[in-house]
Amino acid sequence: MKKHVLLVVAGALFLLLLPLALQPLGNAWVRILDIALLYMLLALGLNIVVGYAGLLDLGYVAFYAVGAYLFGLLASPHLSETFEGFKAAFPNGLHLPFWLVIPIGALLAGLFGVVLGAPTLKLRGDYLAIVTLGFGEIIRVFLNNLEAPVNITNGPKGLSQIDPIRLFGLNLGRPLEIGGHTLASVTLYYYFFLLLVVLSVVICWRLERSRIGRAWMAIREDEVAAKAMGLNTRNLKLLAFGMGATFGGVSGVLFASFQGFVSPESFSLQESIMIVAMVVLGGLGHLPGVILGALLLAALPEVLRYVAGPLQQLTDGRLDASILRQLLVALAMIGIMLLRPRGLWPSPEHRGGASPLPTTIDTDDELAHAGEGRPR
Repeated sequence: MKKHVLLVVAGALFLLLLPLALQPLGNAWVRILDIALLYMLLALGLNIVVGYAGLLDLGYVAFYAVGAYLFGLLASPHLSETFEGFKAAFPNGLHLPFWLVIPIGALLAGLFGVVLGAPTLKLRGDYLAIVTLGFGEIIRVFLNNLEAPVNITNGPKGLSQIDPIRLFGLNLGRPLEIGGHTLASVTLYYYFFLLLVVLSVVICWRLERSRIGRAWMAIREDEVAAKAMGLNTRNLKLLAFGMGATFGGVSGVLFASFQGFVSPESFSLQESIMIVAMVVLGGLGHLPGVILGALLLAALPEVLRYVAGPLQQLTDGRLDASILRQLLVALAMIGIMLLRPRGLWPSPEHRGGASPLPTTIDTDDELAHAGEGRPR
């Protein structure tokens, strides 16, 4: 017991001192940590849907976009610059407080999650993945085209001049002087994001051990058996979609305030696939694995910048550095999945068992179950 306490204290001290140690090397490294923490929030939310309930969602980035654009509209001058009537009431924009926007973003994203989940209740596996993928693309296309005849999202140009987070009079967008030392804005964001990640881990850990969490896992393992045991699979699936989307909405609000700018390019299909890859690579349904997967896949592309540059010079610039970096990330993922097919840090109950996702059909009984999921 004492050993565990010491490990927790050592881990907490490491996380608190890490940005202070990296800050002398430049803000870029602390910024990478900030982005990694945002991806951890997203991966923890998707883990509720995919890891616990076994619902393969490829449109998760849509909820991220909903939260980001909501904060962009409510905390920037865009609405006042676009609508004369709005400008008369709010000359400089609405600029709602962060603490008011974040629950609105979570609720709106959760509502979108339920809207997505309602028509897909009878779908499973590949069919569910295709439908959710389409939902994510629909949201992105709407964001890209809601510029005319009424300019709501500003189209491909996106929303700019978004307010930074202000906590009890502290502006996280500006450096903070403490005892002669200066904490950069990215370091302040790091501590706030870290606090939210810890809070999210506690929520997910409690969910995993609750009756709802165990019901989700029963649905993941065998939906027909779960229904036969009296579980209301419809409501439980909708709850999983809603709760997972809530995490996405909160992450979107944080992303918009951190970047100060949002555009549809930030919410592409590639982002959705990346978040799913984080959950699968780390270990489906296992919180430490999901966090590890998010950290690796968020930080790896940035670290590989230092490898892609010399390789590009060796080819006399014929290879684009960004494409080369994607290739290296893909090769790393393939290698890891070949060596660790259950993920880098799988859940103990799946280390030697079957895959938790109902994507492989082996028996006649499973074939019959899969037939129920086909669109009619």
